[in-house]
Amino acid sequence: MTTAVGPRGADGRRVTGGTRLVPGTWSDSRAIVLALVWIPAVLWTDRTAGPVEQVGLGLVTWALLVWWLAHETPLVRAQTAVVVVLATVVEYVFSGWLGVYVYRLDHVPAYVPPGHGLVYLAALVIGRTALLRQHRALAVRLTLVVAGAWAFWGAFLSPRTDLLGLFWYACLVGFLLWGRSTLLYVGAFLVVSYLELLGTRWGVWAWAPRDPVMGWVPMGNPPSIAAGGYGWFDLYAGLLAPVVLVAWARLRGRLTGSPRDAASRGEQGQRTVVQQPVGGQRAAAAGTVDAVQPGEPAAGLGHDEGDPGDVVQVQARLG
Repeated sequence: MTTAVGPRGADGRRVTGGTRLVPGTWSDSRAIVLALVWIPAVLWTDRTAGPVEQVGLGLVTWALLVWWLAHETPLVRAQTAVVVVLATVVEYVFSGWLGVYVYRLDHVPAYVPPGHGLVYLAALVIGRTALLRQHRALAVRLTLVVAGAWAFWGAFLSPRTDLLGLFWYACLVGFLLWGRSTLLYVGAFLVVSYLELLGTRWGVWAWAPRDPVMGWVPMGNPPSIAAGGYGWFDLYAGLLAPVVLVAWARLRGRLTGSPRDAASRGEQGQRTVVQQPVGGQRAAAAGTVDAVQPGEPAAGLGHDEGDPGDVVQVQARLG
C-alpha cells in the first residue's frame, strides 16, 4: 500500500508532524497571531473606510492570503480555494441580493473573499496545534458546552430572539460528533465567533432581525453560533479539494505535455493524495498532503503511536 512520505530537512531526516516543510521564519503559532491581529485591524479600519480604502484592504488581504498559502501544502491551498469560491458566492447571494446581513456601505467589501480564506486557515492551524491534538476530547466537549449555552441564551433569554443560532448549533454538533475533522470545527468556532462579535459590535455589518425571505426565523446580531453555518464551507473544502487537485494535475499535464504531470497517460500508475485529519477521523479532512509515486520508500506522517485511522488516501488516476 502506498503511504505518505514526508519531506526531508537539511539534515536529511524526515520532517515529522505532517508533510509540510515550514521555513524557520514561519510557524503555526505565528500564523495564529497573524490571524488574531488581522481580523480586528481590518474591521476597525473598515469602520470609517470608503470604497477606495476597502479596495486597499482587499489588496493587503489577498497578499497575506497568498503569502500564507506559500507555506502550506497543495491540498490546503486547494481547500482554501474551495472555501473562497463558495463563501464569495454565499456573500453575494445572502448579503448582496437577499439582505440577510448588510455591510456598512451596502456592498460586499473587497477584503471579504480573501478574508474567508484567512479565516479558514486560522481555524485549520488552531485545530492542528499540539495543545488541541493532545486534548482533543476535552476541546470538543468544551466547544459543545460553551456553544450550547450561547445558543440557549440566544433562543430563550436574549432580548433579540435568535433561532438561527440554535439551528446552527445543531449543525455544529453534527460536525463535532460525526465530522471528518473535529478539531477544524473547534478552531472555526473560535475564529468565526471572534470575527462575528467584532464585526457586528463595530458596525461593519448587521444581521436582519428576521430572515428576509419568509420572515419566519428570528436572528441575532450576530446569530449565536455562526460557526455552525461556516462549518459547511469547511466540510465542502475537505470533500472537493482532492477533486480540484486531480483536475489541476490533469490540466497542467495537458498544458505542459509533461509525462510526470499527466502520469504519462496513465502508464506511470497512480498518484496518491494523502490527507491527515486534524481531528483524527477516518475520512478526508483538512490538514496535510503529500503525493507519492509508486516505488517510493514508505514513511510515517509523524503521528503518535497507537493513533489509528489518522491517515486516509484519496487515489485518482491522472492519465
